[in-house]
Amino acid sequence: MGNAELQSIHVHPVKAFRSLSLREAVVEPWGLAGDRRWVLIDDGGKVVTQREQPRLALAAAEPLPGGGLRLSAPGREPLTVAVPKPATSTAGAATATADIFGDKVEAVLADPAAHAWCSAYLGTEVRLVHMDDPASRRPVDPDFAEPGETVSFADGFPLLLTTTASLDALNSLLAQGDHAHEGPLPMNRFRPNVVVTGTEPWAEDGWSRIAIGDVSFRVAKPCGRCVVTTTDQDSAVRGKEPLRTLARHRRIDGQLVFGQNLIPLSAGTIRVGDPVRVLAP
Repeated sequence: MGNAELQSIHVHPVKAFRSLSLREAVVEPWGLAGDRRWVLIDDGGKVVTQREQPRLALAAAEPLPGGGLRLSAPGREPLTVAVPKPATSTAGAATATADIFGDKVEAVLADPAAHAWCSAYLGTEVRLVHMDDPASRRPVDPDFAEPGETVSFADGFPLLLTTTASLDALNSLLAQGDHAHEGPLPMNRFRPNVVVTGTEPWAEDGWSRIAIGDVSFRVAKPCGRCVVTTTDQDSAVRGKEPLRTLARHRRIDGQLVFGQNLIPLSAGTIRVGDPVRVLAP
């Protein structure tokens, strides 16, 4: 693969909020440390994402020592949220069932002030919940996982990988289409955890096992894309791309595909600049 390396690392402390770029991150079995351990749910328990609420792209969550968050968003005073006590604690923390694409996951409710803050920002009733025990709460889709593999509140898999070469290729295709004025698109449209540079376009389609630095991963399946990719992450305005271009050029097994889902095979720390090696095609 030549001189492929890790260009950037991104976590999303609250699912659907703005991403946070890091120089290094600890790889846990269920994803990067601090990634998508919090999520919003509606009054019926369904997870709320940018699919329903594109303005979440403008909200930010800064991790605090001890696991808490500092929330900020346009028009709102920042709010500090403490990590709630685990559901297994003797304090008997209040829990709620979060429905994430059909998976029913027990989660711990944040302080009521957090619910009020998020509800006021979105103009609809939501609650903020925390996954206290990612080792046991939510299994990965068994069609693509080994027994015991779990995931946070990510869409379905512990990590999402994209490559700069594939984005360049996609933007070249987009430039030839009916909505060329929407491009070129930045990588943040795809909300990856790890971005790799130094590959050929679409090389990741042929990987089954890789290493980033000293940490190895299984490549589980391509990532099917949704309307979130059409949302400008800096303005929350929606367009038509990249879904139109993906529909023409990247339809695989009925899904519009960009990026690959990863499942960690080992623990460790990954760092920007780490070499990326294909262990098995």
